[in-house]
Amino acid sequence: MGWVYLIAAGLIEVVMALSLKQSDGWTRPGPSALAIGAAAASIFALTKALGHLPLGPAYAIWTGIGSVGVVLVGVLWLGESVSAVRLLCIALIVAGTVGLRAVEP
Repeated sequence: MGWVYLIAAGLIEVVMALSLKQSDGWTRPGPSALAIGAAAASIFALTKALGHLPLGPAYAIWTGIGSVGVVLVGVLWLGESVSAVRLLCIALIVAGTVGLRAVEP
């Protein structure tokens, strides 16, 4: 169950980041409220995951899901640029998170 909470926390983190972008510097109440709610929900799910998983790898995977998710959404839906270097960096994040999972005791 810890992994379900962790993956959910990472995906909710993506929602939080996208809501922050849409909040326009906290000037739009709807996206601002969604960002705050998503941040709280993400931390709640992470806390539940930490009841079952070790802190270091769980935190790294949570941030990795958020980082890669935000970059992918930015490229796929927001028209942000994509380059070989950006793709390599995403691959390194994924490799690092998979590596942390692989060496987990």
